[in-house]
Amino acid sequence: MKSAKINIHEAKTHLSRLIEDVAGGSEILIAKGGKAMARLVPLRRDDTPRRPGLLKGKVRIADDFERPWIDSGLN
Repeated sequence: MKSAKINIHEAKTHLSRLIEDVAGGSEILIAKGGKAMARLVPLRRDDTPRRPGLLKGKVRIADDFERPWIDSGLN
């Protein structure tokens, strides 16, 4: 993966090209006054199929979940 450091003005001017570069595997550091402020990286998609019931037994919903907040004393 190649990496480049550019200033904010250049990033605004060439955003479309930068996005194409990043989609191709590059990483872009965006700098202000020579100091890196942000990193533009490719989007990673998780194409793993979802497995229903993965958290079964690990999540608990309170019995009073549907009770209005007014009655809960948290107002």
